[in-house]
Amino acid sequence: MGLASSVTVPYAAYLRVYEPLGAFPEPERSHWARYARRTALPSAQDELRRSLADLLPTPPVPVPVHESGDAFVAVVDGVVCVCPWRTRLRGWLALEDLAARLPAPVLDAALPPVVRRQAQADYERWQERNPDARPWIRTATWQVPLRWFVLFSGEEREYGKGEPGGEEVVLRYRTPMVQARRRVARGLRTLRDTIEEGPLIDGLVDVGRWLEEFHPRSLVELDYGGLVHMVPEAHLAEDRSAADTEEGLAALRAGDGARAGEAYERLTERWRAVRDRQFAN
Repeated sequence: MGLASSVTVPYAAYLRVYEPLGAFPEPERSHWARYARRTALPSAQDELRRSLADLLPTPPVPVPVHESGDAFVAVVDGVVCVCPWRTRLRGWLALEDLAARLPAPVLDAALPPVVRRQAQADYERWQERNPDARPWIRTATWQVPLRWFVLFSGEEREYGKGEPGGEEVVLRYRTPMVQARRRVARGLRTLRDTIEEGPLIDGLVDVGRWLEEFHPRSLVELDYGGLVHMVPEAHLAEDRSAADTEEGLAALRAGDGARAGEAYERLTERWRAVRDRQFAN
């Protein structure tokens, strides 16, 4: 069995936006309309396997040479919505993030400087032609950023097997864009009234600005993705992170610091345990 069909790429979660077909200009709209009618559509694991395959050559190809024509598809109240992969843009953004997180010797060993310089030059030329481009998908490795949970209600949690008859476990949240934006705005008001400015507020501001780039009738999805392969099913079944986030924000609004602290502690302990797994043998 070859790499493309056998490798499961784990340990990443995703925040996705699915936009209605009407949000896309022609000829892209027609492309996605035809695409959505296909009987077999690729999965998130298919996307990751293709990305991994690009890293095998020497030197590696950190950013695809050609843009993907694939997307994730969802039907919301009878309306077809799509989430384009946009693998080139996400590849460039991931490369920038990698450069900020890894020590130079490690980065040079994984991706030689000449490869990174070429990728950066390609990105700058691409940005000149696409100044308003933004990704439909955000990725986080070894965690779900706590600010992402602000967008969702605990009641929107979906947990179980993905495809009918399949063995893949799925844990995700889905909500209308209008709800996600409302929760971000309310969450920011609460945090600014009760805590000092810092990474949590800055991160939520950034997510809110990103959401504003999309059609108001879009669908927002938080998918635990490959994290389900590393967290025991019993822990996944008990994971109520969005509900804990809701409770913490409600407690802050009510002036109940003790209850807010308890909810925040549950969240941080849960996700610290997940992040620590990356250092385990």
